[in-house]
Amino acid sequence: MAFKYRTLCVCLALFIFCATSSIQPTKLVDEVCHSTSSYSLCVESLYTDPRTPSADRYVLAYISFRLAFLNASSTQDHIAKLLKHTKAKAKAKANTGPTQQVLRRCYHDYNKAVSALSSAYNDLNSETFSDLVDWAGAASLAADDCQVVVKTTYPPLTTMNLDLKRLCEICVAVSKLFT
Repeated sequence: MAFKYRTLCVCLALFIFCATSSIQPTKLVDEVCHSTSSYSLCVESLYTDPRTPSADRYVLAYISFRLAFLNASSTQDHIAKLLKHTKAKAKAKANTGPTQQVLRRCYHDYNKAVSALSSAYNDLNSETFSDLVDWAGAASLAADDCQVVVKTTYPPLTTMNLDLKRLCEICVAVSKLFT
């Protein structure tokens, strides 16, 4: 049974590697991703959306901000579940402790991130591009603020913070196409 599982994992890893290594980014995606700190992550992220191969800068902006928004919303939902779980544990012990304080702070930070990315989407809808870099920066700072209080307490949350920062970096790179 373990052999079948390992074989399946190896096959899946090879499939993912082959699928992502065969991506030939468009000139626009290449330009955007070369201005980020992780070219491959940028390309792989953008190409999760089927519109990317034919995207102009406007559609690419929608794609990048959508990815960041979905990430921030998902992380906020994850934090809410953690908070609910720790509240139940705290209620049994009659102690809220620092864990709930950390999670409440991060929930509040991700509320800021979701709000900033929603504002960016509204700016895209109204074809107002001047504040896109600021909105992406605000969302990235919210992840930084969460990370300051999380430290090493919740490794998955540390990863989520880093993911949002990287996605926001892509948003900034795309936003600079409008300046």
